[in-house]
Amino acid sequence: MRIGVLGGTFDPIHIGHLIVAEEAITRLGFREVLFVPAGQPRLKPNNSISPAVQRVEMVRRAIATNPHFKLCTLEVEHPGPSYTVDTMTMLQKQMGNKTDLFFILGRDAFVGLPFWKEPQKLVQICRLVVAPRLGSKNLDDLEKSIPGLPDKVVQLDMPVIGISSSEIRQRVAQGLSIRYLVPAEVEKYIQEQKMYLTSSG
Repeated sequence: MRIGVLGGTFDPIHIGHLIVAEEAITRLGFREVLFVPAGQPRLKPNNSISPAVQRVEMVRRAIATNPHFKLCTLEVEHPGPSYTVDTMTMLQKQMGNKTDLFFILGRDAFVGLPFWKEPQKLVQICRLVVAPRLGSKNLDDLEKSIPGLPDKVVQLDMPVIGISSSEIRQRVAQGLSIRYLVPAEVEKYIQEQKMYLTSSG
């Protein structure tokens, strides 16, 4: 059984995330994609992201109509910083050896892989599915930092989706529309909760 795992702060989740997950299911034959909102991302201070309860609820609303999308709250229930290698290790233990895990990430995040916690262990646990992003860099140097990496990477052949959560937050703060950038239920929740009314970059 092949399972995709899409992690992120999801602050907010947007249609780009959903398109990547759907493309991964369609092209790679995943049974499902787990959406894993980050608890406390290592590289972001606590006060720079929305409370976990709000980010989880936005994901819940965004994926509600797709039976192949599942919410996984493993990281938000875990105290302290979130590390992908720890999350994937826990998921592999829960699901057993008959499940093949694939961690989905953008090409921009993939470039920073050598600076992640135990990247060599991560690529032993799972394969990486890399989605294209605007302005992506050359990846040749990554092979030197993480031996055997090319054999563990799947390039997701799909259109580049030029949407970012930070851009959406800025648009809300500026009073601009985010319709069609996020699912309607997420847009409604952002309005109800009065989120992002002050720009945080």
